[in-house]
Amino acid sequence: MFRYIFLIIVLSVSTFGATLNLSMSANPSRINPILSTDSASGQISGWIFNGLFKYDKDGNIITDLASSYSFENRTTLIVKLKKNVLWHDGEPFSADDVLFTYETITSPKIFTPYATNFKKVKRVEVLDKYTLKITYKEPYFKALEIWMMGVLPKHLLENEQDLMSAQFNKNPVGTGPYTMGELKISQDIILSVNKNYFDEVPKIEKIHYQFVPDPTTSFYMLQQKKLDIGGLTPIQIDRQIDQKFHNEFSIYEQPSFSYTYLGFNLKSEKFKNKKIREAIALAIDKKQIIDILFFGHAQACNGPFLPGTFAFNEKVTTPSTDIKKAKELLKSLGYDEQNRFVFEVITNANNSTRVNTAQIIQHQLQKVGIEMKIRVMEWQAFLNTVVHPRKFEAIIMGWGLALMPDARSIWHSSSDVTGGFNFVGFNNKKVDTLIEKGEVTIDQNRLSKIYKEIFQQIVDENPYIFLYIPNNITAVNNNIKNVTPSLIGVMHNQQEWIKIEE
Repeated sequence: MFRYIFLIIVLSVSTFGATLNLSMSANPSRINPILSTDSASGQISGWIFNGLFKYDKDGNIITDLASSYSFENRTTLIVKLKKNVLWHDGEPFSADDVLFTYETITSPKIFTPYATNFKKVKRVEVLDKYTLKITYKEPYFKALEIWMMGVLPKHLLENEQDLMSAQFNKNPVGTGPYTMGELKISQDIILSVNKNYFDEVPKIEKIHYQFVPDPTTSFYMLQQKKLDIGGLTPIQIDRQIDQKFHNEFSIYEQPSFSYTYLGFNLKSEKFKNKKIREAIALAIDKKQIIDILFFGHAQACNGPFLPGTFAFNEKVTTPSTDIKKAKELLKSLGYDEQNRFVFEVITNANNSTRVNTAQIIQHQLQKVGIEMKIRVMEWQAFLNTVVHPRKFEAIIMGWGLALMPDARSIWHSSSDVTGGFNFVGFNNKKVDTLIEKGEVTIDQNRLSKIYKEIFQQIVDENPYIFLYIPNNITAVNNNIKNVTPSLIGVMHNQQEWIKIEE
């Protein structure tokens, strides 16, 4: 009996005083949610700050700092705030902090790409200490999502002369589940549990981010159990881990929030005819690309929006490779072995997967008599001299995918401008109309129908050949309990995790 009690005590101590060991490959720049534009800064900021809303494990929007919300009408949102929230320094959180954050994001003194999300906001009013009234210029389909932005503490920053270079960005104070000491370049970051957290207090006391810029070193540290969580590449999971690793780690695999595509310059005479784009699509074997490059750890991409979300059109599938039909289409356009269709594709040198993708596609297109030349360039030169000025016939690039997609930036004709993301010059009046209609639709079911139609229209036009969505492969130390995968990844319920120290 005494031995049993002793074991319970030891287990309790090791569980609630544990450290979660993670790695980061780049230095965070500013730990400030409205200025965090790099992934490292955004990841750290996510532990320290909260927004009014967040995503649940299934990608649905739920409350965070908000306790409830309601729409008075299609352009007026009332948000009630939680009353038991404290900043890390012990000061109470209130509606004034939200108003201050909004005014800061939209201030001309602040340079942040997130400001564009708030262009549809007409005004924000504080009705009382815990109630906000947000009025939009017109109905806005992202009326809730934009308030996932982390909220800043007014009492610490209202007199700050230059937030861009403020010391706060290295010594952040938020409302989140973890607190942090000072940020030092190229050094580890230690996060400590916020015992006054308004929601469920995490059971893991510390998070230790080790600065490991080399992915090979990171993989080695994971194998040595110096890291509790790490990403694996397809070749690592298939060829470089042994049974001991499988015994010590659980492996979670799911589609990433990104895709790679072959895009055509639709203003080029070569690609104005839809049939030539269709012939290329029929000649490409996506499964072969996935098998060669990812050992099967990816899936064919069927269109512009994330599978599993309201915008994804499950009825649209990738056409089967059809060499015969591709040749027939080419012949109808006047191309054959004596008069080959020739074009050049350009991609960036620092992404070997894209370069290898180009080489595989080059080989596949040869089977139907198409000659595809490949040019590889340094990333910044690629962007500045090829992509932005639209000096290409075809490109291989990729996009990140969002749970709440915004089709305007890539697919609306208004984005076919210098600096815009509609690089390929896609111009479809029906798609423009659907995008505009979706932007003022706040009913999720109606928005889903609109976006599924956008999905269908884009795929029918073949401005891109949507190639593949790589899988995210994550290894988690088996000493960590209560890990459950979800649409938004394994970290969604970290507050419930328990780590048994060896």
